[in-house]
Amino acid sequence: MTMSERPQLSVVIPAYNYAATVTRAVESVLAQLHEASAELLVIDDGSTDQTPQVLADLQARFPGTFRVLRKDNGGLSSVRNRGIDEARGDFLIFLDADDEMAPGALQTLSEHLKSNPSSKMIIGGHWSVFADGKRALHQPPVLSESPLARVRDYLIDKRIALSNGACAMHRDVFEPGRYPESFRSAEDIPVFAQVLGNYPCTVLAQPLALIHKHDDSLRHQFQHAKAGGLALVDEVFASQRLGPEFQVLRAAFYAQRSLSLFRSAYLAGDRAAAKQFFRAAVRQDWRVLFKLTYARKALRVWLGLA
Repeated sequence: MTMSERPQLSVVIPAYNYAATVTRAVESVLAQLHEASAELLVIDDGSTDQTPQVLADLQARFPGTFRVLRKDNGGLSSVRNRGIDEARGDFLIFLDADDEMAPGALQTLSEHLKSNPSSKMIIGGHWSVFADGKRALHQPPVLSESPLARVRDYLIDKRIALSNGACAMHRDVFEPGRYPESFRSAEDIPVFAQVLGNYPCTVLAQPLALIHKHDDSLRHQFQHAKAGGLALVDEVFASQRLGPEFQVLRAAFYAQRSLSLFRSAYLAGDRAAAKQFFRAAVRQDWRVLFKLTYARKALRVWLGLA
């Protein structure tokens, strides 16, 4: 298709200081644009490295095949929200700039939508790719027909794991709420929860993305998570995102989120924050004391051994 035609699928790549990997991501999409009604949009979030030059070189090599927008730095949520505004397709796929679209993914999605026209989110499988070159295939989750059960499986029981590059979402699903720009970590959790709770979803066994795993600094990761803290609970259960029938899950998610932040603080070596979040978990649900994996870590923190 030409760039003037309206596509069915829009792949949006947010890029901030990804000069080293964005070429791989872009080329993985360009290689299959002809296989479906699809477009590629790359949004540079105010990169300070060579990302702008790399993207300019790619546009020179592949003229007229994809768009590049540059904006002031605002974080991943702001890029995705800009992508919702700028993309022309009905379905959006947010592919990280250090990941790849799996070969044939766009054609597979297009064919799936023909037989599942009511689906508003398609969840595919994906490959995890590790630094040593090894790969692990992850199949998509089994989805309950009950919206409440789906949200519970995602937020609390962790039976549903979602990766942005391995799912496609219809633009309608962003009407209740977009990506919260005040969060620099876990910003996709409120959106995924609202989609699972309010819209028809389907799964696709084929892998749609190659998700590259790296050892980012635990301390750096935790600082973003700590900044958002437990305010994420309010964002997830905001009335415009999840209705009254979902509020029964709020307390359990608060305890679960507290434990998740406790674990991150423990691994990052932030004892004060670890104590804060473990106390929050216990205040919400004292039964977390019987979760031995967490209780052992908490004991080490209070004894000054961690």
